[in-house]
Amino acid sequence: SLRLPGLSDSPFFFFLIHLLFLFQYQDKEEVVLWMNTVGPYHNRQETYKYFSLPFCVGSKKSISHYHETLGEALQGVELEFSGLDIKFKDDVMPATYCEIDLDKEKRDAFVYAIKNHYWYQMYIDDLPIWGIVGEADENGEDYYLWTYKKLEIGFNGNRIVDVNLTSEGKVKLVPNTKIQMSYSVKWKKSDVKFEDRFDKYLDPSFFQHRIHWFSIFNSFMMVIFLVGLVSMILMRTLRKDYARYSKEEEMDDMDRDLGDEYGWKQVHGDVFRPSSHPLIFSSLIGSGCQIFAVSLIVIIVAMIEDLYTERGSMLSTAIFVYAATSPVNGYFGGSLYARQGGRRWIKQMFIGAFLIPAMVCGTAFFINFIAIYYHASRAIPFGTMVAVCCICFFVILPLNLVGTILGRNLSGQPNFPCRVNAVPRPIPEKKWFMEPAVIVCLGGILPFGSIFIEMYFIFTSFWAYKIYYVYGFMMLVLVILCIVTVCVTIVCTYFLLNAEDYRWQWTSFLSAASTAIYVYMYSFYYYFFKTKMYGLFQTSFYFGYMAVFSTALGIMCGAIGYMGTSAFVRKIYTNVKID
Repeated sequence: SLRLPGLSDSPFFFFLIHLLFLFQYQDKEEVVLWMNTVGPYHNRQETYKYFSLPFCVGSKKSISHYHETLGEALQGVELEFSGLDIKFKDDVMPATYCEIDLDKEKRDAFVYAIKNHYWYQMYIDDLPIWGIVGEADENGEDYYLWTYKKLEIGFNGNRIVDVNLTSEGKVKLVPNTKIQMSYSVKWKKSDVKFEDRFDKYLDPSFFQHRIHWFSIFNSFMMVIFLVGLVSMILMRTLRKDYARYSKEEEMDDMDRDLGDEYGWKQVHGDVFRPSSHPLIFSSLIGSGCQIFAVSLIVIIVAMIEDLYTERGSMLSTAIFVYAATSPVNGYFGGSLYARQGGRRWIKQMFIGAFLIPAMVCGTAFFINFIAIYYHASRAIPFGTMVAVCCICFFVILPLNLVGTILGRNLSGQPNFPCRVNAVPRPIPEKKWFMEPAVIVCLGGILPFGSIFIEMYFIFTSFWAYKIYYVYGFMMLVLVILCIVTVCVTIVCTYFLLNAEDYRWQWTSFLSAASTAIYVYMYSFYYYFFKTKMYGLFQTSFYFGYMAVFSTALGIMCGAIGYMGTSAFVRKIYTNVKID
């Protein structure tokens, strides 16, 4: 046999060999049936260990060790060996693998599970299988347990490509009796290619429905209309503004004093004044830019690679990409803080680096207490918490520091087209609908309108039993959201500046970020009218993580709106002559 000195004994060599032969079997080789979780059908996230119900274990004990990934640990994957003896291409006739000694306590546990429509999940060769625990009779007086697992496994060459489970053997639950659990395995040749084996779990009729296509088309038409409208209004209005300001340049001082001075030119000495609370503001902008970068990269990766085929891979990818894109946060947040004259840049860097992780971890920590109380599999282990903290302190923070230093040195100089006056100009009174608070409330309606249909599909894939796979749709929606957000914030800012109110930084950010309020309000509608969730754990999990999702979306939209508006403001004040 060929041996490479130093390489053959290394872990990396064995890792490569493992990847090379992953999912390939020899005849009679052991195939592992993993028992994952069990829980109520209507509460997808409320899951418990399979053997938290008094199921019995098969007789086979020896099994190679299973290593879970970070994404699996965070998602509550609890794989336990079933004890069933299954070998590749080796049929098993119906056989009893264990016996349940059903006392009153065990019967009550099964009855509770059946009343709450519990079902369980198993894995063979990373292919998920679902089965229901039992059922009640029509009167709800007698309860029955499914005791026979009939497995049909399809193979193509030396690989498993299909698994089906049929639950049979309905046995009435009577205290102080013995219930025999049995199984059988039937192997059959299949024409399904290994690369296509997950296609049966997808739902094209749902995700590629005409409504989905129509919503994309509708949003796209909204973008064309908005961009055209904004371009027409701003080009015509700005042309008139420039003509008026040019005419004023030709007037003598007496005529200029007698003329009516109004419009956005009058605030040229204050428009580039630093925003209030620049430390928080720049941290939010930096975090929003990072969330946008993460969203873009993860969607592109998901379009190229089928991340849904591996447990926890989407979450693991998102965590890795978030950590890797930390310099983006530092660069944009640090450079903006420097341009606004901020001096406490180290404090800004810490706040920018830990703003999103603190929000996510704080919510997870709160929900974790409830999960521990319920003994749910979603309870995050202490080791996983330590791993996440290490990522924050030893990966995210140093990379954020690198980005902050680069941002301060490369684009931290305040090169504004207009000089900032020493004394702030008083803001005149204006109509109620021109107040920043009103603009902020109205600013999020159109961006939300462009994405709310897609929100339904995303919510359904996360909170119900659908696998989201149409990431091309998601990419289109992200592009549409960016364009609509920028257009809306530019119009809002133009009206605000025309009313001689120079507080455009926070207004542009918050008017775009208010999209989050409408998304969170929609999540209430979705919870009460589109799901049948119940219980403290599932409700707190739903509204807790929907708050995190909505806030992150709001910060991203706010950053996009501010960046687009900032370019617009800089452009119009560069093109006008200022004394």
